[in-house]
Formats: sequence, structure tokens, C-alpha cells
Amino acid sequence: MSLGSQIAWDDTVLPFQLYRSDMRGRLARLDGVLQQVLDQHDYPPVIEALVAEAALLTALIGQTIELRWKLSLQIRGDGPARLIATDYYGPQEKGAPARIRAYASYDAERLSQEGPAFDQIGKGYFAILIDQGQGTVPYQGITPIAGGSLAACAETYFAQSEQLPTRFNLSFGVSQQAAGETGWRGGGIMLQHMPKASPFAPKAAEGPEPALLSASDILFGDAEENWNRVNILLDTADELELIGPSVQPTDLLVRLFHEEVPRVYDPQRVEFRLFDEDCGPKTCVNLVIGNIHLDPGTETSMVFGIGTQPLSEDYEEDVYQPFQQYALTFDQQGNLTDLVGKHGLGLA
Repeated sequence: MSLGSQIAWDDTVLPFQLYRSDMRGRLARLDGVLQQVLDQHDYPPVIEALVAEAALLTALIGQTIELRWKLSLQIRGDGPARLIATDYYGPQEKGAPARIRAYASYDAERLSQEGPAFDQIGKGYFAILIDQGQGTVPYQGITPIAGGSLAACAETYFAQSEQLPTRFNLSFGVSQQAAGETGWRGGGIMLQHMPKASPFAPKAAEGPEPALLSASDILFGDAEENWNRVNILLDTADELELIGPSVQPTDLLVRLFHEEVPRVYDPQRVEFRLFDEDCGPKTCVNLVIGNIHLDPGTETSMVFGIGTQPLSEDYEEDVYQPFQQYALTFDQQGNLTDLVGKHGLGLA
């Protein structure tokens, strides 16, 4: 791939459709955006890996939805990696870039650098929120942490909450360029069966630990055969093909799915977003139940997440949301020290 082609495809999400098998998908390449996301904080390697995976998933999922405002992905567990949160802001006008950011909260004393990064989350939930902005009620879907990766959690979410068979194949990590420079790169493919899975899909079994649905539970006959065939093809993609920059996304789709009659659409550019312009001189806290907007009378861009600036004094306020009530506490340095919901949701 030429340098010009590499630049053209970096930080983009390419929508496509497979006509023979009646599936749609997205192919994402993130490099500069991913590096900027991780440069905002000095995360340990295992936390960097979780943030990178979450950011890549967010870019792929966010582009599938016509957003007037944003989609958020949040993972919360009882392990050392307590919270991974990302936001994807849809384009404000045709041809404009989408914007993405990510944040993690972790317990450094409990964190282990050995073993899979996913194991640092422990038990908890994987949530997707869709907020279409003022005058709308945010949508949320939650599924338990399971499956061995954040991608597997997302697949379970779509099967369980949306009845849509979905598959992700992701690759991400620190890459060394020919000039010797190193930086984070990520790439991946999202496949999704068009929305006509069986209306008779079984519900998860009742009990203290209900079974979770998968694609095999909601596809039958030709649809199941097509799904299995395309997934076998997807598994042939190697890591270097996914992250680039040697193979263009369009060439990769032809390599993998030429017999499935692929068709591509206009790519979506993605940029890094540092602060929330919608809040201005307010404190904006993104949570699993929605967005909280506070104005403690001081100039600050964000206290929870990215772009923290000091507050002049401790600040406590009850905040009402459509789904739950929270109490927030900030220390004199402007850090969010506690967040407690009426049902026991907290930061610690």
C-alpha cells in the first residue's frame, strides 16, 4: 500500500454488505485516534489493551447506528479494572468525522500484569447506551461480562438484547513502522446478519445464572449455513491484514469474501475528541445510566473521564436521571471521589 493510500484509510470505518449471504459489516482501521486516546493517560499495558479493544468496538458499533448525538460503551467489573468507558459522537453533518474518546478507572494495587487483560475485569456487566440528545430518553442494554474478551461480550449483547447474530474479529497493539517509529494501531471487522433472524428464538433459561444466547440459538436453515460459512472466511484474516497498513480495507474484503459478492459504501472518518463541547463550563459525567450535567459555578470541562480541571471546593449534589438517582462527591482537587446510586452503584 502506498503512503497516500495508508493515510486515506487510517482512522476510518468502512461499511460493507455481503449480498450472497445477506449480511452487513464494518471494517475499521484506527491508528492516530487510538494513539491519542491512550496518550491522555499513563495506563499500564493491560489497561491500555482493554481501552484499545473498547475503542475499536465502539468505532465499529457506533457507525452502524444513525446517531444524532452519541453511543457509549461501558464495562464495569469487580476486578482491578473497575471501569472502561468510551463515547462515539456521530457526525454533525454529512461528510463530517465521527469523534471518539475513552477512559479507564483501575486499582493499581490489585492489578496484575500477567495473564489476559480481560481477566482483570472480574464479574460485572457490559453496557451499550444510545443517547439521541435533548428531548429523548436514552436507551440502554446490559449483558453480563462473559466469553473471554470484550468482543465476545459485544457479540453476546447483540444476540441477547437485539436478537442479531454478530461477530467481531479484532487486532490491536503497538506496531513498529518501517522508519522505526512505534505507535498503537488497531483494526477489525464486524459482521452482522441482516435483521431477519428467527422470530421464534428461544429465551435464555431462567435461574440464578441464566444461559446467554448466541448466534446458533437464533439462526436456522440457510441463514445458519450462510453465517457459519462467512465466519469461517472471517477467521482466515490474520492480524497484519486487519490492522494494516500493507493491505487496503477494500482489498481485504475481496480477499476474504469475494464469493459473497461484497459491496462497499462511503467510509466514515473518525477523530479523537478530548472534551465535551456540549457542556462548556459544566461538569459532565458519563455513566451507565446516562449523562449527568452539573454546574457547580466553576469553569471545568470534565471531572469524570477526560480533561479534568480543579474545582474550588467539595461539591455534592443529587442528580436525577430517567432511570436512577445518584449522589456525586468531588474533592478539592476536582476529582470525582464517590458516586453512589440508590441501588448501590459506586466507584469503589
